Amino acid sequence: MATILQIETATQVCSVAISVNGETIALKEETAQNIHASSLTLFIEEGMKSAKLKFSDLDAIAVSKGPGSYTGLRIGVSTAKGLCFALDKPLIAINTLQMMANGFLSQHPNYGGLICPMIDARRMEVFTAVYNNHLHPVETVNAKIVDEKSFILELDNNYVTFIGDGAAKCEPVLAHQNAHFSDVNFNSAPNMSKLAHAAFENANFEDVAYFEPFYLKDFVFTTPKKKVL
Repeated sequence: MATILQIETATQVCSVAISVNGETIALKEETAQNIHASSLTLFIEEGMKSAKLKFSDLDAIAVSKGPGSYTGLRIGVSTAKGLCFALDKPLIAINTLQMMANGFLSQHPNYGGLICPMIDARRMEVFTAVYNNHLHPVETVNAKIVDEKSFILELDNNYVTFIGDGAAKCEPVLAHQNAHFSDVNFNSAPNMSKLAHAAFENANFEDVAYFEPFYLKDFVFTTPKKKVL
């Protein structure tokens, strides 16, 4: 039996789930700006209490590794690594975009098209990838500035559903008969349950000491509009 604590903080969603053998048994999450630092450990405690588990009952910690928000990923990964060190448990890292696509497929098991998860970056840029209905990558993870020519090959040959918080801003640009958009939130920790269990079964663990989030791009410092006196 594999009991896994799962953490997702790649976007504005702060989400914690607990799974047993790939099935979610507890969930605590909230969507709000800048809540990860203040809420994540509380959500973990509430999730463990809801599942009636002690931390010693856990077999592994899984974390959404990115791409996504620099600050959110840093908080999520730091918390996961701290728990792994303290509990002497293995660390599992799940690609955030693959997790989102897995969530979509779990709700649409008979879907036959492609899935394109998008995480909002800056302006018309998104962190994205394209997966088929078997969760195999058609286009690998990349940072893309979206225009009317983006994904044209995929759209000309397939039904493509765009998901995630970056999809809405791209909808006016991706005007194609095969382009469809979902406003469902798939940045939720239960969407990594089956992926985390498969990783556990295959002993696909990270080096806790050296693991870093998959930021995809370097953090960009911005200059405040008003000087602070």
